[in-house]
Amino acid sequence: MEDVLKIGEYTLNSRLIVGTGKYQTLELMAEALEASGSEMVTVAIGRVDLDRKEGPNILDFIDRKKFTLLPNTAGAYTAEDAIRISRLAQAAGCGNLVKLEVLGDKKTLLPDTLALLEATRVLVKEGFTVMPYTNDDPIMAKRLEDAGAACIMPLASPIGSGRGIQNKLNIQFVQEAVSLPIIVDAGVGTASDAAICMELGVDGILMNTAIAAADKPVLMAEAMREAVIAGRKAFLAGRMPMKNYASASSPQEGLTIKS
Repeated sequence: MEDVLKIGEYTLNSRLIVGTGKYQTLELMAEALEASGSEMVTVAIGRVDLDRKEGPNILDFIDRKKFTLLPNTAGAYTAEDAIRISRLAQAAGCGNLVKLEVLGDKKTLLPDTLALLEATRVLVKEGFTVMPYTNDDPIMAKRLEDAGAACIMPLASPIGSGRGIQNKLNIQFVQEAVSLPIIVDAGVGTASDAAICMELGVDGILMNTAIAAADKPVLMAEAMREAVIAGRKAFLAGRMPMKNYASASSPQEGLTIKS
């Protein structure tokens, strides 16, 4: 059975999207990307010198034949800034795909959803495939869908917190509100967090810090790859019902015991 992730015109076999920030070296980043099994990687375009002619550039360490580049608007605090960064990325040859972030608070890094919605409408009209990072509000999720977003990317917990999924019920509400792919973005800290997210039936996960800040990023990338796969398989398999009391693994009914 084919089980792929479709975001707009893009089809991915891996349901893990990874970031490229916070690594100690660009070489280590490249190793971790390879180990993750991901097919889409996100880059903060606002922090890349697109005109740089000499010296290492993060884009030189991303194999464009293996990975779909997902420019993001990290650092934007207004709709205007996010739109400008998106246009710069497109003009630099990064395509029409964008992970849209419009932050509203420097302490929590929570999104400004009104500005996010405004930027989504503008960029969709310009032909962008918009993947918006948003809160876990099903009402805003529906508005983003109506605005033409290609998926919905609700947070599991604050960016870079590593606290895992804190809002299972809200994620469920978001899933019920829209017909778009749901990509959990932000908050995953370790492999068990990734598996739990996937077991909820979300379509994918985007993570950066959980891998980049690990003691052994390449090994953690492998763990995350396997956790996402395991969580997806568990969701498709359908978990057993939970009960309040014990139920013997070997039923006793009809069992004849000879003395």
